[in-house]
Amino acid sequence: MRVARAAMPAARATKAGLARELGVSRSSLYYRPRPRADGALKAEIEAVMAGNPAYGHRRIAVALGRNRKAVRRVMRKHGLRPRLRRRFRPEKPDDAGRPENAVPNVLDGARPLFPDLVWAGDFTYVWLLGRFWYVATVIDVRTREIVGWHVASHHTAALVIEAFRDAARRAGTAPRWFHSDRGSEYDAEAFAALLALHGTGASMSRKGCPWQNGFQESFYSNFKLELGDVSRFAHEGELVEAVHGQIAYYNSRRIHSALKMPPAKFRESLKQKTAALAAPTNQTYSLALPVGSV
Repeated sequence: MRVARAAMPAARATKAGLARELGVSRSSLYYRPRPRADGALKAEIEAVMAGNPAYGHRRIAVALGRNRKAVRRVMRKHGLRPRLRRRFRPEKPDDAGRPENAVPNVLDGARPLFPDLVWAGDFTYVWLLGRFWYVATVIDVRTREIVGWHVASHHTAALVIEAFRDAARRAGTAPRWFHSDRGSEYDAEAFAALLALHGTGASMSRKGCPWQNGFQESFYSNFKLELGDVSRFAHEGELVEAVHGQIAYYNSRRIHSALKMPPAKFRESLKQKTAALAAPTNQTYSLALPVGSV
């Protein structure tokens, strides 16, 4: 019986055993080169990257309607890479010596069901013509759309107030809640009075927890990267124009990885889905959805 097994022909060996013997993966035994198909896909990928230089393989796959693994394989094969991302800082320097704020994070783990229920604010800065310039934005947490913004040479409460007012003008309404980090601009009495005037409640991230304002953090992680080197601007007017153009690109053209489409398109899809429903008479209904839902 042992002799018969030893004499078993090699043709009956499994592919897994053959792969082990050759020192390769089992899947490689099925691989067949596809130079023509890969060349066509490479051209499609390069066309998308030309207009969206920060896209990785996930967004490119959505833009092309292609399999993500195939896109990733071809990008690796031909050395196609997006621009490098910046890393998040775990804690803002100003937070280190600040006491905890009395305003709690009332939206921790919650997701709004509709647009214009929850907005979030933050700002960043760039160096141009020997001074800092500040860009404040307001994002709709449901649609991920930047609904308001303001550019100024200061970062006082007036900066974030004008961004909120811009959002209220564009949206024609104000949110039920407004979330931000613990910056003194958002903690100012003037900003609190503005929220109260619009009937908007305040929510703030805890100290040293920038991820609790993750929607804005995610937006800014690519905003300055895609805005590019601001030293190319001859004056602040060109900076303001570029900021407006970048926000328009983000809202209307750039595929959001969580939405699988641009934020403005997602907002329109929500309107179509709820067109047959009566508009709610107030905004006191529940905000909660499972974490991670969109």
